[in-house]
Amino acid sequence: MADERSHMVAGRSGKTLHGLKISVLFILSLLFLLPFYVIFRNAFTSPESFVSSDWKWLPDNLDFSVIRNLFSDTDLNLPGAMIHSAIQAVGQTILTVLVSFMAGYGLARFRNTAATIVLRLTVLTLMVPTAVTFVPSFIMTTQFGWIDSYRGLIIPMMFSAFATYMFRQSLLEFPHELEEASYLDGANPWTTMWRIVVPNSKGIIAAVSTITFIGAWNSFLWPLLVARENTTTVQLTLSRFMTSQGVQYSELFTGALVAIVPVVIVFLVLQRYLVQGLETSGMD
Repeated sequence: MADERSHMVAGRSGKTLHGLKISVLFILSLLFLLPFYVIFRNAFTSPESFVSSDWKWLPDNLDFSVIRNLFSDTDLNLPGAMIHSAIQAVGQTILTVLVSFMAGYGLARFRNTAATIVLRLTVLTLMVPTAVTFVPSFIMTTQFGWIDSYRGLIIPMMFSAFATYMFRQSLLEFPHELEEASYLDGANPWTTMWRIVVPNSKGIIAAVSTITFIGAWNSFLWPLLVARENTTTVQLTLSRFMTSQGVQYSELFTGALVAIVPVVIVFLVLQRYLVQGLETSGMD
């Protein structure tokens, strides 16, 4: 009887703890989703209701006039800015994954003093704020004549110590038997990497691609330095709604809603690969 009671008490305690965890996670999820709700609500409501004491969770009438005005404003050129951001984000993602995967593969496979030094230096750069490197990067970009070009937006930002480290951690767990079988068939390390390792590393590649794309799409400081009229990104366009004369809240919230759509789509498509990649990278 005593054992049965102890089991019952333990079972109730386990259920209570599980329910508490679910409740905390639910509350945290609501807090994370709250900014998206505010953006959606304010994008389709009048500016007067932003500070009104009569708060309404949903707008009375969905007004799409601001969206139409944003896309039809030739001076603002929001569609062009989104295209520029897409080119920058896709280009930076492809190059970052390409360079970082090769670097991570080398650091995972070559076990020598040089590789150890490079790995430590790579990890050390993670402690350096990205903005600190903007000044030398901007000077070199100017000297190369890459101001107001996609090369200036993409190439200086395509090197990622974080992506390299994630690839390295994931490739440490890659089965060596597959590579050894490739070597026995006469393949060299370069061929083995592209034909054996890359096709079997889709999870971590998708995870790094997702993180890199979101970071590139949301970047503001570097495009602010390099981009001009021909390469203005969507984040720079949104900043035009905040001036010393005031803030255009309707346009800002509506533009922000439009700007987050591509990021949400990419995240939803690659979500399961993101979780899988993080689990195999040792970052979970």
